[in-house]
Amino acid sequence: MTLIKSISGIRGTIGGKVGDNLTPVDAVKFASAYGTFLKQNIAKDKLKVVIGRDARISGPMIHNLVVNTLVGLGIDVIDLGLSTTPTVEIAVPVEKADGGIILTASHNPKQWNALKLLNSKGEFLSGADGAKILEIAEAEAFDFADVDSLGEVTENNAYMDIHIDEVLELPLVNADLVKTKKFKVVVDGVNSSGGIIIPNLLEQMGVEVVKLYCNPNGHFPHNPEPLKEHLGDICKLVVEEKADFGIVVDPDVDRLAFISNDGEMFGEEYTLVAVADYVLSKTLGNTVSNMSSSRALRDITEKHGGTYQASAVGEVNVVELMKKTNAIIGGEGNGGIIYPSSHYGRDSIVGAALFLTYLANQDKTVAEIRASFPQYYMSKNKIELTPQIDVDTVLAALTEKYKSENISTIDGVKIDFPTEWVHLRKSNTEPIIRIYTEAPTQSEADVLAERFVKELKEIAGI
Repeated sequence: MTLIKSISGIRGTIGGKVGDNLTPVDAVKFASAYGTFLKQNIAKDKLKVVIGRDARISGPMIHNLVVNTLVGLGIDVIDLGLSTTPTVEIAVPVEKADGGIILTASHNPKQWNALKLLNSKGEFLSGADGAKILEIAEAEAFDFADVDSLGEVTENNAYMDIHIDEVLELPLVNADLVKTKKFKVVVDGVNSSGGIIIPNLLEQMGVEVVKLYCNPNGHFPHNPEPLKEHLGDICKLVVEEKADFGIVVDPDVDRLAFISNDGEMFGEEYTLVAVADYVLSKTLGNTVSNMSSSRALRDITEKHGGTYQASAVGEVNVVELMKKTNAIIGGEGNGGIIYPSSHYGRDSIVGAALFLTYLANQDKTVAEIRASFPQYYMSKNKIELTPQIDVDTVLAALTEKYKSENISTIDGVKIDFPTEWVHLRKSNTEPIIRIYTEAPTQSEADVLAERFVKELKEIAGI
């Protein structure tokens, strides 16, 4: 089954059987459940929802189904068309809308799509609200509007420009300073909406842009997850173009990765570390990332006199802890920057603008900046799940085995050893167990990962 329902939204592969994949019937069903949930919980005569999509091939089909389902429920729609996840998040409160839907499967390959659901603040729904929507969907407890009460659709394709304007007005973004540096940057937009918004942002900051895969046709030229093994083309082009660095985003532009001037990966984990180093140097405060993220953020935060805390994996969990601790910056080690001065959502546009300002303030190359941070190395592995594997039993057995160590079971199992850690958890977005490790050297991280992959398989009997 490749229809996955979680706090990260409802996602699946296109085609196949109803209930097993993200078919047109499933798209209508879950859009109906979301619209019904809003109607049950918001006492207004007329509700309004913002919708945007990434450029994946199935986008227009799913988009039309979802928009017209909401219209059928009597809900007005602000249709942003081709957009980004953070752009929709920003649009919801600006439009005084009651919610939002982003049609994107984020970093998943082209056969996937998803409905990501937002509240009236433009933030992801809580787990409790997500559970209520799943209950409504299961019961098919929908009540559609009569012909005189149908919703209306208003198209607005200006929001990517509005988003850029909002970012450029942030106090810690200094476009005038960046313009004096005459940076040259290669951008890999993976043929989605990032290929529009990131070059536009950079050009407005006076950056010379070299575009790679910036045609938003949904034909991803490589696996869209911005990991080293997928990014050989941009790594090569940064060196050939003698660029200052490269920027890579995923299809919905909420994950941000950099390529250093030497063609090496800056490291997704260090996107947040670098931006946090800049923000904390200007504003004293606390930080949050999820527990699968690098210890380097903790080190940088403490260097600046702040306090770091780790949340369960999932953007909604990071945001919740950021609010509790008044964190001034946070995010996830997968290149997700959350900067509350803009909004509570992972945002590559905000991240890129802050990083450019940081770089303009430094008398260093991007490679030299990367070398200046605490050095940790991660290994990210996964085991495919089969219906026979009881993940909870497997993780419970590991917890028992390592009970004398520093263990957290907030989200799966994280074991903190003195100089390294391992985090094992069931993915919210794919039928896999993720095994993340971090250590002072790559070989130590790889050895630790191999050890736990082997132990997991032994316990699971695979």
